[in-house]
Amino acid sequence: MNQIKDLLEKSAFGVCSYLGRKMGIASSRVRLYFIYTSFVALGSPVIFYLFVAFWINIKKYIQKGKSILWE
Repeated sequence: MNQIKDLLEKSAFGVCSYLGRKMGIASSRVRLYFIYTSFVALGSPVIFYLFVAFWINIKKYIQKGKSILWE
């Protein structure tokens, strides 16, 4: 079961786990709250989710570039 969860988290950009680490709560709680707010707000949190996914990927790209420059 954990393998499926890990696979889904990797393919879903890792946004919930990132936010969970930053806020100090479990990523499963973040996923639940995201799902609930998506239903209540008619899907508008998806824009926030995609923005955070984009930001995480840019951050990884920048950090990767810095490590290549300093080697």
